[in-house]
Amino acid sequence: MTVRTRVGMGFDVHRFSDDPGRPLILGGVRFDGERGLVGHSDADVPAHAAADALLGATGLGDLGQHFPDTDPRWADADSLEILRAVAGLVAGAGYEIGNIDVKVVCERPKLAPRRAEMERRLGDAAGAPVSVSGRRAESLGAIGRSEGIAAWAVAVVEAKET
Repeated sequence: MTVRTRVGMGFDVHRFSDDPGRPLILGGVRFDGERGLVGHSDADVPAHAAADALLGATGLGDLGQHFPDTDPRWADADSLEILRAVAGLVAGAGYEIGNIDVKVVCERPKLAPRRAEMERRLGDAAGAPVSVSGRRAESLGAIGRSEGIAAWAVAVVEAKET
């Protein structure tokens, strides 16, 4: 029996940086006036979660295997390029991306005013529809105390006809 449809779940979390010059990038969108996140790349949490979900759906490992934080090539990398590279790996493995759904959990910034832009940028990088929604942690835990931002993503892929 050949499995045609596969589903993967992704997760990413980064803490806020104390560097006032570090920009906050979420879904490929720069949020001016907000604290940036600590990370080897640009720390784009939604892009990382989406890429992680795609790798999981296709059984291609995880982000650390493909884009290790010990590799200087990925220092300050644009995470949309990482997502684009993962979409290429997915296609190379014989799959087509159906869609990706991303849930971002943070106290701020408010995502709704920039949601369409985030969806467009992530979708362009993945080559598939991406939906994004924001949730608050309601002051619970590290995310609720505004110590960082987390995201979960689910991706659906279909095996290409051969």
